Amino acid sequence: MAGYLAGAAVAAALALPCVSLAALHSAQQREQAAPPPRAEISRPHDEWPAHGHAGDWLRRYKDLPPEEQEHALQNDPAFRRLPPAQQQRLRQRLQRFSSLPPDEQLRVLNRMETWEHLTREQKQQARQIFAEMRELPPARRDQVRQAIRELRAMPPDQREHEIDSDQYRNRFTDHERDMIRGITRLPLAPPEGVPPGPQD
Repeated sequence: MAGYLAGAAVAAALALPCVSLAALHSAQQREQAAPPPRAEISRPHDEWPAHGHAGDWLRRYKDLPPEEQEHALQNDPAFRRLPPAQQQRLRQRLQRFSSLPPDEQLRVLNRMETWEHLTREQKQQARQIFAEMRELPPARRDQVRQAIRELRAMPPDQREHEIDSDQYRNRFTDHERDMIRGITRLPLAPPEGVPPGPQD
């Protein structure tokens, strides 16, 4: 469960089927073999105890009352091996997830599942782009996210055409278009309300 909610936080921010509340411990250990891109992003990607694919722990316990979720978390061997500060971050992410309405929880879980299936290189690319997006002014960051949401509904060749169009050239800087292009070349979730299908 160690990296589940953290991975979802990133993926959500990137509009992946996420890289939201953007997975906990064993996945984090696997990825620590590679150096983090730039300064490690403030939201690590793989922090939740491992029980199969990302989101399995949350799917198993999401319908329990908060106190029972907390009890299950405290009894998870992988969670108990984590440092106290990391345990506290995960408690907070679990509380935030539990406060979401059911449809938003489902979106988070779908994004986490997609994050699980990204390659190490794709995860590093997503981290890098997310770090760059965080440096944008809030209004520009919102515009980039909106563009990513628009492009998710298009087939890959149409995305490329749209990004290279005069409309996008006038709407975004070259650097912003590079970020958008990088994200849309990663496996994307289907648009909201569309059942998941094969990833591009």
